[in-house]
Amino acid sequence: MKQSPAFLSPAEAAKLLGVSAKALRLYEERSLIAPARTEAGWRVYGPEDMARAKEIIALRALGLSLAQVARVLKSEPQGLEQALAAHGAALQAELRRLAAKLEKVGSLQNQLAMGAVPAAGDLARLAETDSETLVTFALPWPWGGERFTLRTLRPLTYIIGPLGSGKTRLAKRLAEVLPKAAFLGLDRLEESASPGRRLRNADPTLAARVEETLAWLSDEGARMNDALITLISHLEATGPEVLIIDMIEEGLDGETQQALIAHLRRCTPNSRPVIFLTRSTAILDLEAVGTEETILLCPANHSPPLDVRPYPGTAGYEAVATCLAAPEVRARTAGVVAMQGHR
Repeated sequence: MKQSPAFLSPAEAAKLLGVSAKALRLYEERSLIAPARTEAGWRVYGPEDMARAKEIIALRALGLSLAQVARVLKSEPQGLEQALAAHGAALQAELRRLAAKLEKVGSLQNQLAMGAVPAAGDLARLAETDSETLVTFALPWPWGGERFTLRTLRPLTYIIGPLGSGKTRLAKRLAEVLPKAAFLGLDRLEESASPGRRLRNADPTLAARVEETLAWLSDEGARMNDALITLISHLEATGPEVLIIDMIEEGLDGETQQALIAHLRRCTPNSRPVIFLTRSTAILDLEAVGTEETILLCPANHSPPLDVRPYPGTAGYEAVATCLAAPEVRARTAGVVAMQGHR
């Protein structure tokens, strides 16, 4: 068939829909959409494809897994009730946050009516979001003690850098200086799933949350194993207000990593911030990084960490890209990483 103005290329369709071209390919792999092809074999998206893609994106925004989306598109309600309940809970949390801010506004208005001018700090805090924080600290070795400021803590923060760049030391330092933060190291893998089992056995409510999340991940294509169960048990556990995770993809195959990052994204912005080290393109897909995500690069020359925006040409972008590898490549080099050790 010939391409007409009514048909869009993958890049054009993705831009119009606000998703990545990779996301469109994933929808096609799951038989959710079936774009036409040009005579040369290139994918093109017509009006019906775009309408279906918009439905899929809207359903994903409700927190549905790809398998749940497929069922809803077939008018099968399985899993929809839980998704709507979770979305309703998120909206209720947002309402409570807004109500608290409205109460602050009313209090400041009352002060003003009584002739008292509100302090600049009180007014400034009205514009703050719950994910904002400000922490300044001295960088550990291999840096020279330079001061580093983390101005904004978004729901998802990636820490990346070459071997020996200090990324694990930075992560541990953040766990020390951020209020109520906890560091989850690679030792979580040493006892298989027993840490996760202990957490769930001690808390039936946690066990229910873990099982629900694992079911969602399974629908998304994740493969169940001890590493995933332990990780999700820690992610779902209450306690730390910030969770910092060393090499989040460790022990997970590519499909599971993709499902995991999709799960973490669907939980924002009402979940607690999660900071994690990664070197996997399945976890850190530069085309898919959103506004609620931060990339911290630890440079090879041990200059202070850099907040990198996910756009070609921006400072640090190429360095981040060269640190990333596909899951199958990371699996081949895992032994080398283990021999080098995490610094």
